[in-house]
Amino acid sequence: SAEEYTNLAKESFGQINGTISGNDNLSVAKESDVLVLSIPYENIDSLCSEILPEIKDSCVVVSPIVPMVKTDVGFEFIPIKENKPFSYQLVSKYIKDKSKLVSAFHVISEKKLVNPTLELDYDIFVCGDDKDAVGVVNGLINEIQGLRPIYLGPGELSYMAEIATPLLLNAMIRNKIKNPGIKII
Repeated sequence: SAEEYTNLAKESFGQINGTISGNDNLSVAKESDVLVLSIPYENIDSLCSEILPEIKDSCVVVSPIVPMVKTDVGFEFIPIKENKPFSYQLVSKYIKDKSKLVSAFHVISEKKLVNPTLELDYDIFVCGDDKDAVGVVNGLINEIQGLRPIYLGPGELSYMAEIATPLLLNAMIRNKIKNPGIKII
Protein backbone atom coordinates (compact mmCIF):
# COMPACT_ATOMS: atom_id res chain seq x y z
CA SER A 1 0.00 0.00 0.00
CA ALA A 2 1.00 3.64 -0.37
CA GLU A 3 1.25 4.05 3.41
CA GLU A 4 3.55 1.03 3.78
CA TYR A 5 5.81 2.22 0.97
CA THR A 6 5.93 5.75 2.45
CA ASN A 7 7.00 4.31 5.81
CA LEU A 8 9.65 2.12 4.16
CA ALA A 9 11.00 5.11 2.21
CA LYS A 10 11.17 7.23 5.38
CA GLU A 11 13.00 4.43 7.23
CA SER A 12 15.51 4.14 4.39
CA PHE A 13 16.05 7.81 3.57
CA GLY A 14 14.74 9.85 6.50
CA GLN A 15 12.56 12.76 5.48
CA ILE A 16 11.11 12.46 1.97
CA ASN A 17 9.60 15.17 -0.20
CA GLY A 18 6.27 14.56 -1.89
CA THR A 19 3.60 11.99 -1.24
CA ILE A 20 2.77 8.48 -2.34
CA SER A 21 -0.86 7.78 -3.09
CA GLY A 22 -3.06 5.71 -5.35
CA ASN A 23 -6.11 6.24 -7.53
CA ASP A 24 -7.62 5.00 -10.79
CA ASN A 25 -5.51 5.36 -13.95
CA LEU A 26 -7.42 8.28 -15.45
CA SER A 27 -7.39 10.33 -12.22
CA VAL A 28 -3.67 9.75 -11.74
CA ALA A 29 -2.94 10.66 -15.36
CA LYS A 30 -4.87 13.95 -15.10
CA GLU A 31 -3.00 14.97 -11.92
CA SER A 32 0.53 13.88 -12.86
CA ASP A 33 3.50 16.07 -13.67
CA VAL A 34 5.38 12.90 -14.64
CA LEU A 35 3.43 9.81 -15.68
CA VAL A 36 5.18 6.42 -15.84
CA LEU A 37 3.35 3.94 -18.06
CA SER A 38 3.85 0.70 -16.16
CA ILE A 39 1.61 -1.38 -18.42
CA PRO A 40 1.98 -4.40 -20.72
CA TYR A 41 2.70 -3.81 -24.40
CA GLU A 42 -0.64 -5.42 -25.29
CA ASN A 43 -2.50 -2.72 -23.33
CA ILE A 44 -0.93 0.34 -24.96
CA ASP A 45 -3.76 0.94 -27.43
CA SER A 46 -6.61 0.49 -24.97
CA LEU A 47 -5.11 2.38 -22.03
CA CYS A 48 -3.12 5.12 -23.74
CA SER A 49 -6.04 6.06 -25.99
CA GLU A 50 -8.06 6.66 -22.81
CA ILE A 51 -5.60 8.46 -20.55
CA LEU A 52 -3.03 10.31 -22.67
CA PRO A 53 -5.52 12.74 -24.28
CA GLU A 54 -6.44 13.81 -20.71
CA ILE A 55 -2.96 14.62 -19.34
CA LYS A 56 -1.75 18.16 -18.63
CA ASP A 57 0.15 19.83 -21.48
CA SER A 58 3.23 19.99 -19.26
CA CYS A 59 3.14 16.30 -18.23
CA VAL A 60 6.23 14.24 -19.10
CA VAL A 61 5.29 10.67 -20.02
CA VAL A 62 7.84 7.91 -19.34
CA SER A 63 7.59 4.63 -21.23
CA PRO A 64 9.47 1.68 -19.72
CA ILE A 65 7.27 -0.67 -21.77
CA VAL A 66 9.01 -3.60 -23.47
CA PRO A 67 7.35 -5.44 -26.36
CA MET A 68 8.47 -9.01 -25.75
CA VAL A 69 7.06 -12.50 -25.66
CA LYS A 70 8.38 -15.71 -24.10
CA THR A 71 8.66 -18.54 -26.62
CA ASP A 72 10.32 -21.96 -26.72
CA VAL A 73 13.66 -20.34 -27.56
CA GLY A 74 13.50 -17.62 -24.90
CA PHE A 75 12.33 -14.02 -24.67
CA GLU A 76 11.89 -12.46 -28.10
CA PHE A 77 11.38 -8.85 -29.20
CA ILE A 78 7.87 -8.57 -30.71
CA PRO A 79 8.74 -5.83 -33.26
CA ILE A 80 11.29 -8.17 -34.86
CA LYS A 81 9.42 -11.44 -34.36
CA GLU A 82 5.98 -10.18 -35.44
CA ASN A 83 6.86 -7.04 -37.43
CA LYS A 84 4.96 -4.75 -35.03
CA PRO A 85 5.81 -1.24 -33.79
CA PHE A 86 8.07 -0.80 -30.79
CA SER A 87 6.50 0.62 -27.63
CA TYR A 88 7.61 4.22 -28.09
CA GLN A 89 5.99 4.29 -31.55
CA LEU A 90 2.67 2.98 -30.22
CA VAL A 91 2.54 5.32 -27.21
CA SER A 92 3.41 8.34 -29.35
CA LYS A 93 0.20 7.86 -31.38
CA TYR A 94 -1.86 8.91 -28.34
CA ILE A 95 0.10 11.79 -26.82
CA LYS A 96 -0.73 15.37 -27.86
CA ASP A 97 2.84 16.68 -27.53
CA LYS A 98 5.14 13.87 -28.65
CA SER A 99 8.16 15.81 -27.37
CA LYS A 100 6.96 15.06 -23.81
CA LEU A 101 7.41 11.30 -24.33
CA VAL A 102 10.62 9.82 -22.89
CA SER A 103 11.69 6.19 -22.99
CA ALA A 104 13.55 4.93 -19.87
CA PHE A 105 13.87 2.28 -17.13
CA HIS A 106 13.94 -0.75 -19.45
CA VAL A 107 17.17 -2.32 -18.21
CA ILE A 108 16.65 -2.47 -14.46
CA SER A 109 14.67 -5.10 -12.60
CA GLU A 110 11.49 -3.62 -11.16
CA LYS A 111 12.16 -5.72 -8.06
CA LYS A 112 15.35 -3.77 -7.48
CA LEU A 113 13.86 -0.43 -8.44
CA VAL A 114 10.93 -0.59 -6.00
CA ASN A 115 12.99 -1.69 -3.00
CA PRO A 116 14.53 1.40 -1.34
CA THR A 117 16.70 -0.74 0.95
CA LEU A 118 18.82 -2.15 -1.90
CA GLU A 119 22.10 -0.63 -3.05
CA LEU A 120 21.99 -0.04 -6.79
CA ASP A 121 24.76 0.44 -9.36
CA TYR A 122 23.13 0.59 -12.79
CA ASP A 123 22.87 2.73 -15.88
CA ILE A 124 19.45 3.64 -17.25
CA PHE A 125 19.11 4.24 -20.98
CA VAL A 126 17.04 7.32 -21.83
CA CYS A 127 15.62 8.32 -25.23
CA GLY A 128 13.59 11.39 -26.03
CA ASP A 129 13.23 14.30 -28.42
CA ASP A 130 12.90 17.23 -26.01
CA LYS A 131 15.87 18.38 -23.92
CA ASP A 132 13.65 19.58 -21.07
CA ALA A 133 11.55 16.38 -20.90
CA VAL A 134 14.72 14.26 -20.97
CA GLY A 135 16.15 16.53 -18.26
CA VAL A 136 13.13 15.86 -16.02
CA VAL A 137 13.58 12.09 -16.38
CA ASN A 138 17.36 12.32 -15.92
CA GLY A 139 16.74 14.34 -12.75
CA LEU A 140 14.44 11.63 -11.39
CA ILE A 141 16.98 8.94 -12.23
CA ASN A 142 19.72 10.94 -10.50
CA GLU A 143 17.56 11.14 -7.36
CA ILE A 144 17.82 7.35 -7.01
CA GLN A 145 21.18 6.63 -5.44
CA GLY A 146 23.26 4.30 -7.60
CA LEU A 147 21.49 4.99 -10.90
CA ARG A 148 22.99 6.96 -13.76
CA PRO A 149 21.06 8.16 -16.83
CA ILE A 150 22.67 7.39 -20.20
CA TYR A 151 21.16 9.37 -23.08
CA LEU A 152 20.95 7.22 -26.23
CA GLY A 153 19.35 9.80 -28.50
CA PRO A 154 15.91 10.73 -29.83
CA GLY A 155 12.77 8.69 -29.33
CA GLU A 156 13.26 6.98 -32.69
CA LEU A 157 16.13 5.05 -31.05
CA SER A 158 14.01 3.77 -28.15
CA TYR A 159 13.92 0.30 -29.69
CA MET A 160 17.58 -0.05 -28.67
CA ALA A 161 16.70 0.32 -24.99
CA GLU A 162 13.56 -1.80 -25.36
CA ILE A 163 15.39 -4.72 -26.99
CA ALA A 164 17.95 -4.79 -24.16
CA THR A 165 15.35 -6.27 -21.77
CA PRO A 166 14.79 -9.60 -23.57
CA LEU A 167 18.56 -9.76 -24.04
CA LEU A 168 19.08 -9.40 -20.27
CA LEU A 169 16.34 -11.90 -19.42
CA ASN A 170 17.77 -14.53 -21.76
CA ALA A 171 21.22 -14.00 -20.24
CA MET A 172 19.70 -14.25 -16.76
CA ILE A 173 17.93 -17.55 -17.42
CA ARG A 174 20.78 -19.25 -19.25
CA ASN A 175 23.46 -18.09 -16.80
CA LYS A 176 21.51 -18.13 -13.51
CA ILE A 177 21.90 -14.39 -12.88
CA LYS A 178 19.39 -12.79 -10.49
CA ASN A 179 17.75 -9.51 -11.56
CA PRO A 180 20.40 -8.40 -14.09
CA GLY A 181 20.99 -4.81 -15.16
CA ILE A 182 23.46 -2.81 -17.24
CA LYS A 183 26.46 -0.73 -16.16
CA ILE A 184 28.67 0.89 -18.80
CA ILE A 185 32.29 1.16 -17.69
